[in-house]
Amino acid sequence: MKVTVKMLAEKIKLNVIYGNESLLNKEITTSDISRPGLEMTGYFDYYTSERVQLLGMKEWSYLMAMTSHNRYSVLRMMLKPETPAIIVSRGLEIPEELHQTAKENGVALLQSRVPTSRLSGEISWYLDSCLAERTSIHGVLMDIYGMGVLIQGDSGIGKSETGLELVKRGHRLVADDRVDVFAKDEESLWGEPAEILRHLLEIRGVGIIDVMSLYGASAVKSSSQVQLAIYLENYEACKDFDRLGNGQEEIELSGVKIPRIRIPVKTGRNVSVVIEAAAMNYRARQMGFDATKSFEKRLSVLIEKNGVSHD
Repeated sequence: MKVTVKMLAEKIKLNVIYGNESLLNKEITTSDISRPGLEMTGYFDYYTSERVQLLGMKEWSYLMAMTSHNRYSVLRMMLKPETPAIIVSRGLEIPEELHQTAKENGVALLQSRVPTSRLSGEISWYLDSCLAERTSIHGVLMDIYGMGVLIQGDSGIGKSETGLELVKRGHRLVADDRVDVFAKDEESLWGEPAEILRHLLEIRGVGIIDVMSLYGASAVKSSSQVQLAIYLENYEACKDFDRLGNGQEEIELSGVKIPRIRIPVKTGRNVSVVIEAAAMNYRARQMGFDATKSFEKRLSVLIEKNGVSHD
């Protein structure tokens, strides 16, 4: 996904101090942010000029302690044509030398009143989300009780119909048919719809429906963390399905592993209710309440009691 300085400024609500249309359309190619502390002392051996440059109170204080000539010299070395933007946080006063070098080297100059650490986190989160490598997978991504559930299965098994039923039950659609997933970090997987399919569901026999138009804005969500995968498959008596819930199947997407539950589908079974229960049961386990372990513990106590009385 392409990210420009203008997109970043609009998303994070940054004030544009200097920047024409050309500079605001400059592409940001990395999610890494630079806080150029060492560079202000003149050390540029490992300087990464293609990053967004962020000046906080420490950098600003050091910069303002310099003479005007030294300040101009350092900023001229810091701002390169490939630098997408330089951002001043906390609403700090912008020195004239920074204005001058930004204009001379063609770098957008932005400002925010947000504290530096918080601003850095917001920028990193946005850039990481946008610039992470996407993988497209087939399925339906739903937000169920605030948890992202990826529904997959054989073609024609009823994934989209199940998604529609879940929407009617008060849950939110994130993506249908094609889900673009990406790793936010080493442990969290996120999913979003392809832009052309946003808010749309395809129902065989009906066609394409716009969920937002039919059910309102509360029925859709732009993206969601993917925490659980559900695989729907046709019920066959010869197949072995997990009955106690102690299976530990996982799938790996974009380098992140998430648990997967296989649910058999047959006539008369309310799959959407089963998926709801699976999502709530998974969340309960994450909170330390495991019904399977409780059952096994009760069974062990019962067997032990029966064994003692028999003797």
